[in-house]
Amino acid sequence: MPFPHRLLGEDEEVVLDLHPHWKQLLVPVALIPIVIGIATYVWAVLPSGSAQTALRWAVVAIAVLLLLRFSLWPFLKWQTTHYVLTTRRVIIRQGVFGRSGRDVPLTRVNDVSFQHSLLERMLRCGTLTIESAGEHGQVVLPEVPKVELVQREVYRCVEAEVRRQGGPWREPTADGSS
Repeated sequence: MPFPHRLLGEDEEVVLDLHPHWKQLLVPVALIPIVIGIATYVWAVLPSGSAQTALRWAVVAIAVLLLLRFSLWPFLKWQTTHYVLTTRRVIIRQGVFGRSGRDVPLTRVNDVSFQHSLLERMLRCGTLTIESAGEHGQVVLPEVPKVELVQREVYRCVEAEVRRQGGPWREPTADGSS
């Protein structure tokens, strides 16, 4: 689901709308066949008797609870986490039931850096850190896909926004004034 355009300001456009990297979903997805396989095996080997039906329903209930907690919940968290870069700000929104968010105006961005491990480098993801001039100072975005591209794009948008507002990156005019 893309970031809602109704939450954007006038003349603000979405440049990048990202979810955390898909690697966050590897373990939750891998658990699905494992839990189903174990539950099916336990279901089949339960001894016959008067308690068999109740035990089978208990196995199903436990399997469903495990899948809800360790597969569906991480997917919902991933799906409802947005890292959005617009022409005016960096927007972070997350939360399934309750929501939290943070906006960093591009004109307040001082530094953008990234880091990634060897595995993250192979998967083309990493952690993006945005330093801003403000109370909260630093925004750390984990598991950003194509983190190097995102870093360059943030810098490009910061420069464009500062130029738009007549800041220090403004190109000199033909008469030499800025």
